[in-house]
Formats: sequence, C-alpha cells, structure tokens
Amino acid sequence: MRVAILGMGSVGRGVLQMIEEKNLGITVTAVADSKSALMDRDGIRIEEVLEAKRIHGFCGDKSLGAMDVVTGAAYDVLVEVTPTNAGTGEPALTHILTAMERGHHVVTSNKGPISREFSRLRSIAAEKGVQLRYEATVGGAIPIIHTLTQGLAGNRILAIFGVLNGTCNFILTRMAAEGLTYEQALLEAREMGYAEADPTYDVKGIDPAIKLVILANTICRETLKLEDVEITGIDLLTNDALRLAEEQHCTIRLIAEAIPDRGILRVAPRLLPISHPLVVEGTLNAITIETDMAGEITLIGKGAGSVETASAIIGDLLYIRDAHAGSHSKTT
Repeated sequence: MRVAILGMGSVGRGVLQMIEEKNLGITVTAVADSKSALMDRDGIRIEEVLEAKRIHGFCGDKSLGAMDVVTGAAYDVLVEVTPTNAGTGEPALTHILTAMERGHHVVTSNKGPISREFSRLRSIAAEKGVQLRYEATVGGAIPIIHTLTQGLAGNRILAIFGVLNGTCNFILTRMAAEGLTYEQALLEAREMGYAEADPTYDVKGIDPAIKLVILANTICRETLKLEDVEITGIDLLTNDALRLAEEQHCTIRLIAEAIPDRGILRVAPRLLPISHPLVVEGTLNAITIETDMAGEITLIGKGAGSVETASAIIGDLLYIRDAHAGSHSKTT
C-alpha cells in the first residue's frame, strides 16, 4: 500500500518512524511539511527524510508543497497530520476533499475538518467509494472511534463521558496532589512540555469540546459543531474548590459529555468520587461509553504523544489495507 504523508511535526515523524521500524507492507511515496515536499513513486528513504528534517528543518524540495503531493504523488492513502485549524479546518479540509475527490482513501489526526465538515466529508467518501478514517483525532492511542463504529456495532450509544485533554488533567492532578495554584500547575505543565505557550485552547475547554463534537457526530451521524457545545474551562478553578472536593472524598476533572437523547453536549469541571473510573492521573485520557447491550465500558490510555498517536494512524492504515485486500480477493 502506497502512502503520502502531509505534516512533519511530532505526529508525522512518529508515523514515519513506526513505518520504518515495522514490516507493515506500507511504502511512503511522498511527504510534505510547511516548507517543502518530496515525492518518489518507488518510495522515499524514510531515514534520510527524518535526518534532513532534523538538520535543515525541511524535508524536501522547497519549490513543492502539500497540494503538489495531493494532486501529483502516487499514493493509495493520504495521511493528513498537519496542525489543526479549529475555525475553518483549512488547509487540511482542502487536502482531504481533493484527495477523496480523486479517489484516494484518507487517514487523519486533524480535528478541524472532521469537527467542521463531518457530514460533507462522510458523504463524499461514500460517493467516491473511499475510506475516511480519523481514529487519531480523539484520545491519542485509545481506539475510541473503532470501538464506537466496529466494536460496539449494533449497540445504541446512550451517553459518552470523557477526560479528553491531557493538559487539563495534568494541571488538575497537580493542584489536587500538591496544593499548587492553577498558575503554578500551568507553569509546571509548560516546563514539562504538556502545555503550549498559549494554553487557551486547552484550559478554556475548546480542545475537548472539538473532540466531543467528533464523538457525538460519530454516534449520531449528525451535523454538530463546536458552537453547539456548552463549554466551561478550568482556568477559574481554585485550590479551595479542590480542597472542598477532597473533604468529600472527591476530586475535580474536566469532563466532556454527550447524552444524545437529552440533547446534552457539554464540557465542564465535574465533581467525581476519587474511585470513579474517569479519575485518571497526569496526562492520561479516559472515556466511558454507556450502551443498551454492552452496558458501561471505560477505555483509558495515553491521549497524546508522537508514537501514541502514530499507533492510531497506523491502525487506520492497516484497517484500510486489510479491507482493500478483502474487497480485491472477492472480485478476483
């Protein structure tokens, strides 16, 4: 299977490293970063590309860009792992739409297009007979999309509750464990690389809200958007609130919740018993799914990271490879 990869940040490099290390039957025929691109229909030399990116800051020919790869490279699957634009979904949205219109499968970790244009993308994928896989958009290494769409097929999803942002969870964990102020815990998160210089996206609850929209659209097949989510972040939480929670043998976590039958789509700090399955530590994510047949299921795992997110992307790639092989064997 031939793959083109757009994005050479942490996730893109992680995907390349895993493809290089594992015998997956995947050939990378093109890559692009924000400054350059490289294409070779026989397969690029991954080790050389990673080294060039490390030393020079770009992966290939500066006269080429991402759209050159989308329209001109030889590939079966486009892997879109460029940075997320929550407002418009661009330029990733155009990359994905163009690839699918040309008959290519798409695997992405990019939350922008999936949260903004889910119905449109799903419709085009069905029309063109291609796969659109987006496991890596929610929960990092946690196979939540696969669980909802394949593992729990036939179940009615009654509700989803989750800790979907590792930065917020780390801050709340440190505030509770060490009595740190919000500002102190945020500074520590920055120093450890868990928080961006501008943490607004995380601490205001925007990131988990976008992920919640993706989950809700997956189970309801609706056209929900970020604007439909009621959002409260953690930036106004105080030590006093956490101390009061501790006196009740509880703690506080930022919980994203979707309850379709009640029209609830909300992200907010919630008081939870310390023994609750969603009370995970540090940067872990946790998601509880309530169903009519399987009952309640909780998935816990690393919600971010280069190799962890690569795990989700490679899982999607192998799903497409195996589905394609099965389809081919039936028609030959």
